[in-house]
Amino acid sequence: MHMNAPADINTLLKRFDQPVPRYTSYPTAPHFHDGIDAATYQAWLEALPQDKPLSLYAHVPFCDTLCWFCGCHTKITRKYEPVAAYLEVLLKEVDLVAGVLGKGRSVSHIHWGGGSPTILSPRDVKRLGKAFTSNFTLTPDAEFAIEIDPREVEEDLVAAVAEAGFNRVSLGMQDVNPKVQEAINRVQTMEVNHHMVDMLHAHGITALNLDLMYGLPYQTEDHIRTSVAQAMTLKPSRIALFGYAHVPWMKTHMKMIKEDTLPGPEARFAQAEIAAEELIKAGFLRIGLDHFAHPDDSMAKAFKADNLHRNFQGYTVDDAAALIGFGASAIGSLPAGYVQNHAATHQYTEAVEAGILPVGKGIALDDDDRVRREVISQLMCHLKVDLDDVTARYKIAPNYFAAELDKMAEFEDAGLLTRKGNAIALTETGRIFMRPVAATFDSWLGKGQGKHSAAV
Repeated sequence: MHMNAPADINTLLKRFDQPVPRYTSYPTAPHFHDGIDAATYQAWLEALPQDKPLSLYAHVPFCDTLCWFCGCHTKITRKYEPVAAYLEVLLKEVDLVAGVLGKGRSVSHIHWGGGSPTILSPRDVKRLGKAFTSNFTLTPDAEFAIEIDPREVEEDLVAAVAEAGFNRVSLGMQDVNPKVQEAINRVQTMEVNHHMVDMLHAHGITALNLDLMYGLPYQTEDHIRTSVAQAMTLKPSRIALFGYAHVPWMKTHMKMIKEDTLPGPEARFAQAEIAAEELIKAGFLRIGLDHFAHPDDSMAKAFKADNLHRNFQGYTVDDAAALIGFGASAIGSLPAGYVQNHAATHQYTEAVEAGILPVGKGIALDDDDRVRREVISQLMCHLKVDLDDVTARYKIAPNYFAAELDKMAEFEDAGLLTRKGNAIALTETGRIFMRPVAATFDSWLGKGQGKHSAAV
């Protein structure tokens, strides 16, 4: 076992800051294919164990303005008609899936994302909420979360969110500096943020997630410090700290952001570390790659208990047997594999209106995928993995990962991880490079046309 100190950070970035997946799934989405259809999905749904709770995700792919940093699947509309029409289809899909599963199935987590789910009218928020609560049975401690754009929400909508049963809200804050906000086309004052939080508290919703970002145009280390300090005044329970992924070949609107205004790899790293230092000083526990949680929050407790999970929303305490995705482009995760609904709204609509599960593509898992997913998940969630334990539990040869273990030597020599036998543990510096370490166990990497953002 080597005990090398970490090399100079610039040297590490040059060696290891390569484009790799974020591992919100394994295999990752670029490998999904159209061989997974509605009949396959129906069989997978019918095979789900009746006695285990499910997790539900609803995708609302509309916003009224376009944030230039956004990597989500969304459309911009100033009219409500397309949103209203989409909602009718979404309601039918909920009924359709519930019919396959059987009404009343237990649910432990519900999350609405986008886009911006709060583009829905108060009446439609309540209708969609009722569709979930009437078709499914929420566990007593179920987490019911929604993403909110505070720039567009009035009190009647907050009241509708509370009435629908939501108990956790995520707000995108990004950075509080006006120059940075203008450069990403998202001007959002702290007055707006505080007003939003005050309304939520008045309606009994106190569990608050905030999104902060680094690597944005014109962003500096002082901007990061100020943004963290301002974020603390909102009393969040969780913080997600995302690095801006500049991928204009995938999201053409990102061409609106001038590349010469973006910080380089060393500056990005410094910004990420400063944000982490400030959040830890504020009393937050650092979790995985990019999340922070108040010690009293369930995510902090799950991390300490080695019971953290990762899905398409990032880190989560959700340990449900399956995640069922609703809406155009929504992804579901089931024991048998992954499914993704048609991304094009017209294709999604046509399928649902015809009474067909609107699956566009997906991938079935084999035994190798499952064991590699386990290893990657443990590294991403807990910064460690005991390969002897994994191979024993999956009843595979003890030397199954011999080639990958040989590759660990490079990370070990760089001070990014330590090894004790076949147990791997990332160092604190290695935390930043967990995606390249995890990618070593990815047998799909390099196959297909998937492009990824830089690791740091």
